[in-house]
Amino acid sequence: MAVLAVLFVLAAGLMAWASVRPQPASPEPEPAPPRPPLVVVETLPGLTAQLDRWGGPGQFTGGVLVARGDEVLFRQVYGYADRNLMRPLALNSRFRLASVSKQFTAAAILRLQDEGVLSVQDPLCKWIQPCPAAWAPIRLHHLLSHTSGVPDLMARPGWGVRRVTPATVAELTAESARYGLQFPPGTKVRYDNAGYNLLGAVVEKATGQPLHAWLKDAFFDRLGMADTGYDDGASDVVMGYANLAGGPTEQPDANVSIIFAAGALYSTLDDLLVWERALHGGRLLTPRSYAMMIADHAPEDTPPEGGRPRRDWGYGLFSNSLGRRVSPDFLDRQIYHTGSWSGFRNMVTWQPDAEVTVIVLSNNYHSRDAVFLLSQQGMAEALGRSFPTAMTR
Repeated sequence: MAVLAVLFVLAAGLMAWASVRPQPASPEPEPAPPRPPLVVVETLPGLTAQLDRWGGPGQFTGGVLVARGDEVLFRQVYGYADRNLMRPLALNSRFRLASVSKQFTAAAILRLQDEGVLSVQDPLCKWIQPCPAAWAPIRLHHLLSHTSGVPDLMARPGWGVRRVTPATVAELTAESARYGLQFPPGTKVRYDNAGYNLLGAVVEKATGQPLHAWLKDAFFDRLGMADTGYDDGASDVVMGYANLAGGPTEQPDANVSIIFAAGALYSTLDDLLVWERALHGGRLLTPRSYAMMIADHAPEDTPPEGGRPRRDWGYGLFSNSLGRRVSPDFLDRQIYHTGSWSGFRNMVTWQPDAEVTVIVLSNNYHSRDAVFLLSQQGMAEALGRSFPTAMTR
């Protein structure tokens, strides 16, 4: 009886320990649904007509994909991957994502939070040493939401030289440590590539892997995103262009090493659709972490932007009624991010109620307005709204 009593106590203790110890909460990325055939799809007549007008004369060069759920409603490319070789873009051409990359770094931090490795409320100085005294109040949350006060790369002296000079992660971190904060953490919001580079350094410290190797193992390989990765110069990314005095001019010097965690990835239309469906469909993060990612973390007194209601500042994503900026307008909430760097201009947006994804990738840096209007035309037509014909100011 004494032996049985001891065994009972041990069993009860083991059950109690199992019930209170931390349990893995992060969902393993499930295999994505079978991909639709990689073929031209043009079932949105308004968008088709717009791109027929712009694509021929080169007013837009790039790719556009619109999907409702897993159903592709539109997939087409226009223009050249390389003008010198007269090589046209393909449906699976790889584009430099620029700041669209930030959501991948944010998702990495949140995934590590789900796994119990870190918390968004961790002090930055827990993960970065040596750590300057000015950084003591900074939490990972502040970096994710652009509220840290760390000066952006482009706000520092010598940006022209830094822009074209390769850098290591350690060098980028040391450079950021030399500058004071622009404001106390959490009191203002200011877009910050340097903050996302620091988050990349945190991922590397927490995992013991280079950021892009970890992203490949944790996300891209498991989702079958074989055409997504680090733009290291050997990744067959299409050539980017800028409209200079002599016309479209090659922009071959990307130097994404200086934005390694803020804008250094490449991808394709269909790989990004897989990512959007997995991220917003609950297959990458816990509901708690995903809710953090799309919440508004800007201070309450953040002013409107350009005379319009300001965007919500999430983690690597924004949210706003982007359709207010086109005519005729529509008010559906969209979760999105833009990207611009070294010959590329992009926009990826998601409408949660109807699960509509619109991806516009352009290999011309000066296509900002065209990319935005096309994104909203595709979104409006997929939602059954009036087709926008122009942007408003």
